[in-house]
Amino acid sequence: MKRMAYVEWKRVGREAAIAEIILNRPEARNAFTSEMAEQIISICQEISNSDIRAVLITSSNEKSFCSGADLKERNNMKETEWKNQHLLFQKMFNTIQEMKQPVISVVNGYALAGGFEIVLNCDMIVAGETAKFGLPEVTRGIMPGGGGTRLLSKRIGVHRAKEWVCTGKIYSGEEAERVGLLNVLAKSAEINKVALEMAEQIAKNAPLAVQNCKKSVDQLFSMGNEDAKELEILFYNRCLNTEDRLEGVRAFVEKREPHFVGK
Repeated sequence: MKRMAYVEWKRVGREAAIAEIILNRPEARNAFTSEMAEQIISICQEISNSDIRAVLITSSNEKSFCSGADLKERNNMKETEWKNQHLLFQKMFNTIQEMKQPVISVVNGYALAGGFEIVLNCDMIVAGETAKFGLPEVTRGIMPGGGGTRLLSKRIGVHRAKEWVCTGKIYSGEEAERVGLLNVLAKSAEINKVALEMAEQIAKNAPLAVQNCKKSVDQLFSMGNEDAKELEILFYNRCLNTEDRLEGVRAFVEKREPHFVGK
């Protein structure tokens, strides 16, 4: 395990091919400071450049995944300091979203404001029945600044996203499941097990194929059909000249499990 002050990560899973990033500032409901954001960036970059095949982001505090930016730290900031800090926070959100591996957020308790935006910058969401989601920035005189307005509509539709961001309401795990935000809603005591099983299913597949699938889905989502067709074939062709593609065919013919090496 590699441990830092507010964030730690460890390898988990049957072949230690999965990274679990643990938000670990329970005394503040994992509200992130500049220091914590820098730690998240450093860890995500390290994992992205490793042989890890799937990533979980979890919390050491079952009552809160992340409550957003630490407003106590921001309370006396000048406008320039606030803007400079937000550039750091933007880098944190972008670094999570741009990891080459699929990233699954594992949510119990509160995921609010920037904490919810951490979730939205992940690829998949597993939540417990105690999960609470919301973007309450409008109640504080501001708006989401880490992808909330851009990403939420892709998950739950434009009309519902406008309701969520303009009312600032907090929604339950059941409500989030009903509008299609989640991949899985599970019993709170079982979410780590459920998320790990999902990550294991991803990790056993050819990593280059998985990574190109992630890039393809992300980039094709908002493109016109003709441009999307061309880009999809580009990603497809990246998978053809690989050892894993040949191994996948051999394993199918030989009726055995494939052994993918990421080449």
